[in-house]
Amino acid sequence: AMAKPMLGHLDPEFLQIMNKLQELLRQAFGTKNPLTIPISGTGSAGMEAAFVNVVEPGDRVLVCINGVFGERMADVADRCGAEVKTLSAPWGQPLDTAGIEEAIRAFQPRILGIVHAETSTGVLQPIEDLRPVLKKFPQLLLLVDTVTSLGGHPVKVDDWGIDVCYSGTQKCLSCPPGLAPITFSAKAMEKIKGRAKKVQSWYLDMNMVGKYWGSERTYHHTAPISMNYALLEALRILHEEGLEPRYERHRRNHLALVRGIEALGLHMHVAEPFRLWSLNAVSIPAGIDDAKVRLKLLQEYNLEIGGGLGALKGKIWRVGLMGHSSNEANVLYFLTALEQTLKEQGFEVPRGAGASAAREFYAEPA
Repeated sequence: AMAKPMLGHLDPEFLQIMNKLQELLRQAFGTKNPLTIPISGTGSAGMEAAFVNVVEPGDRVLVCINGVFGERMADVADRCGAEVKTLSAPWGQPLDTAGIEEAIRAFQPRILGIVHAETSTGVLQPIEDLRPVLKKFPQLLLLVDTVTSLGGHPVKVDDWGIDVCYSGTQKCLSCPPGLAPITFSAKAMEKIKGRAKKVQSWYLDMNMVGKYWGSERTYHHTAPISMNYALLEALRILHEEGLEPRYERHRRNHLALVRGIEALGLHMHVAEPFRLWSLNAVSIPAGIDDAKVRLKLLQEYNLEIGGGLGALKGKIWRVGLMGHSSNEANVLYFLTALEQTLKEQGFEVPRGAGASAAREFYAEPA
């Protein structure tokens, strides 16, 4: 898709592509929000766009932290001049819903920021559980990071009461990095339009960017044409497969991987109800050299897995099963390669145990 001939960013044909992108993104996000667009920038630009638009200096912002990207949220909110309070959970565990409600009641924030899929730890936060809490605080705006869940886990912006939701293209959407899908609710748009001061970022100001993507088509910036081609094709593939079948594929390949990991004598870092299907955190056994394992997998098997970040550096491996990469062949190949790599460091592993356990899982009725 990216090799297609360029169009101008105001070409009538490209404007039709923009319309289709918005339509398909709304379906992926589970929303009817008019302002649902891809930000011209990576997922971190989506995070920045979310905060700079709805946060004004002096606003109270409560940020939930259980990993690197929760910490990044707090940093961005602080740079917006917000009065920031953080609520933390151990890395590898979700935030407690009752604890979040208690913190909201005590601090009375205008914005609540939380990560749905914490990429650094493999934790899936049950955002849907916050719905009853949100009803008690109607002025609160819920801002959610779905970078590693959109297209791989159910994301239901309207049903869950999310006001600002952003993601990235390179995870479960299986698109190159470079755009950040984002959506703003009517309540969020009221906050943006009622600001006392201009949005601090000219480039990410939704008052202007929204006019480029809206009916006005007012020039704002030169959109990355080829990246939008790529995202359109990725979204077409997603909707051709179907959202529910796609979620089930991610879930099933995750479960097969877990079965294989446990058969190798290893353990998952996150408790079962809160594991991401797209990002699998595996605890590194004692005596195993993290860097050597990842280097060997890369150099000899052409497999790249992530190491731990922050407090989990050297403690976990982060194994991605996202979008197109979430398939049976990759699961079996990884388990076979990991087994061989562990054996070379003296780790006792029954021959073929991981791949065999995964195959047995795949043979079971879906």
